[in-house]
Amino acid sequence: MKGAAGSARMAGRAGGGDPYTVAAPGAEPLKLSHGTTTVALVCDGGVIAAVDSRASMGSFVGSRTTQKVIPVSQHILGTMAGGAADCTFWLRYLGMQAKVFEDRNGFQMPVATAARVLADALLGQRGKGLSVGTMIMGHDRGNRDSSGRGSVSGGNQGGGQLFYVDSDGARVKGRYFSVGSGSTYAYSVLDEGYRDGMSLEEAADLAKRAVRHATYRDAFSGGFINVFVVDASGWTRLDVDDSGFLDLTQPSDATPDPIGREQR
Repeated sequence: MKGAAGSARMAGRAGGGDPYTVAAPGAEPLKLSHGTTTVALVCDGGVIAAVDSRASMGSFVGSRTTQKVIPVSQHILGTMAGGAADCTFWLRYLGMQAKVFEDRNGFQMPVATAARVLADALLGQRGKGLSVGTMIMGHDRGNRDSSGRGSVSGGNQGGGQLFYVDSDGARVKGRYFSVGSGSTYAYSVLDEGYRDGMSLEEAADLAKRAVRHATYRDAFSGGFINVFVVDASGWTRLDVDDSGFLDLTQPSDATPDPIGREQR
């Protein structure tokens, strides 16, 4: 038996419109805005990712502990920005493809190949209402098979790799990206502070400061800041900080923000 909410969802989808728009007969469509802040940057020895944890639907905060980094394989991570269900499904699909690739070829899927597989899959779904903006990052281990012989995906020398992929099928390689409603604010920090050859510690601090800045300015970003690293040994979660008790103008170990975040 379908309730009113279920009928509204069906009515919204029946019109063939945006699946994030809810419409009931005789009522104005209700746009369900969603937002986040995700950051990733290449550094010396790997890739750092920092994400907030707020999940929102319009002005309603559904969760402040959402996990927005999804493991694709032991050496590849993906971030979530857009529709949570869409991102989760397609990143898990990519994880399945990465496992099949490794079983068939005897070596791990290169990060560039993983980004291409996801971009091609999303390109085939373009125009069908998906909302996906993800960063695919990882560390290539010199492209050798399980026996230590041979090279794959010619020209790839290994090391940290970072790609942006979205639901239009775009695939862009870069040194750093920010995706989500708070990305404009995060980029202001990244553009000023990023440089080639940063250490893992320096990159992690910069990524946290970028996300922290966005949580102060973007209403759809907040909660905790989760920091991950992908290096030659695989991926690891480095740190979890509460964005509500961090001062934007000071390093991560400084005193809490004097104005307090209870006002938000």
